[in-house]
Amino acid sequence: MQRLMCKGKIHRATVTEANLDYVGSITIDSLLMKAARIQPYEIVQVTNLRNATRWKTYALPGGDGTGQICLNGPPAHLFQPGDLVIILSMGMFDEKELLELVPTVVFVDRDNRIEKCEDHRLFNEKGDINWDELRPQQMDQI
Repeated sequence: MQRLMCKGKIHRATVTEANLDYVGSITIDSLLMKAARIQPYEIVQVTNLRNATRWKTYALPGGDGTGQICLNGPPAHLFQPGDLVIILSMGMFDEKELLELVPTVVFVDRDNRIEKCEDHRLFNEKGDINWDELRPQQMDQI
């Protein structure tokens, strides 16, 4: 059986640009892409915290350390500079691959600079799910 799983995410990034006159995609600071293990042209889901819009598109690398988060093409109507977004990278995994899956969450500041990265190993050495370690933290604890 294959499962669609989160393999990485950039949490609460700030949109810096919305460019309607472009063929599509999202341009992301390449340091953020590397930290979240997002490859160029990989399909990502972008969720807008302001209006709950979810958009799937492909990721293109922006300059290292620029903090760039630019929605290109049609989503420029739905995402505006200053909006907070979650950028989610997903993949299909079989049961054996899940044992090695370690999703990464990248936390950023208001300028999209990396504050911290957390790796979340799903399974321990015995092959049991790490239930306690995987429970979400409250925002006031982050």
